[in-house]
Amino acid sequence: MTLLQNSQLEELSKKSWQYHAYNHFKNKIIDKEKLFPCIPATQAFSLNHLRYGFVGSPIRPETSKELAELLKDYSINYKDFGKYTSLIVFFNTPQELKLKSSVEDFEVFFWQHLINLNNLDEVQWPVKIPKNPDNPFWEFCFHGEQYFMYCATPAHKNRKSRYSPYMLLAITPRSALMEFNTNEQYALKVKNQIRSRLKDYDTLPIHSSLNSYGKKDNFEWKQYYLHDDHTELIQCPFIKRNNN
Repeated sequence: MTLLQNSQLEELSKKSWQYHAYNHFKNKIIDKEKLFPCIPATQAFSLNHLRYGFVGSPIRPETSKELAELLKDYSINYKDFGKYTSLIVFFNTPQELKLKSSVEDFEVFFWQHLINLNNLDEVQWPVKIPKNPDNPFWEFCFHGEQYFMYCATPAHKNRKSRYSPYMLLAITPRSALMEFNTNEQYALKVKNQIRSRLKDYDTLPIHSSLNSYGKKDNFEWKQYYLHDDHTELIQCPFIKRNNN
């Protein structure tokens, strides 16, 4: 699996699913009328800090191995991509799967891939990161790196910020998020702008699960996959293996 840049994706066949997935993502990011809520993502795109990858169907067992290969490569090299970098992964999502799968179905696919990634991880879970997802300092880790996970799906309708015609993961290193928060005054201003944009972008109020890493009432896992209403899972599906 290969990590790609914006310029390489522009050269893809216009008839390919890969180009369609990327082009939809790009158009959301650069839209000047309906502003995409995540301001750091728009900055990362314009600075060419984002890297991209394509994997198979969300329900295909081999897809997790492809995802693990991409994320390993990214984990080794992401510090060379720019301080606002994220990895954007598009899943080849067949039309039949889009039509029959609910938000809850895609949620199952999402968590199964995270569990599979953990099983495929060649590096031990960082000692400083709790293994209990209900700890406010827990977050997903792979190849020794800490990541924030964001999932968008074809089933999301109300939360348009979480809609993608192809299942999509945006994987952001904790270091990139820390860089963003270096200037607290600026970070607070941008966070307020993000929330303001979210209110305009989605047809539902901001989900109550959205919070800040490390706060006592924060749970990172609840923010990875938002429902298309106000509900949320009671328990995190991810269980950290004690032997890794």
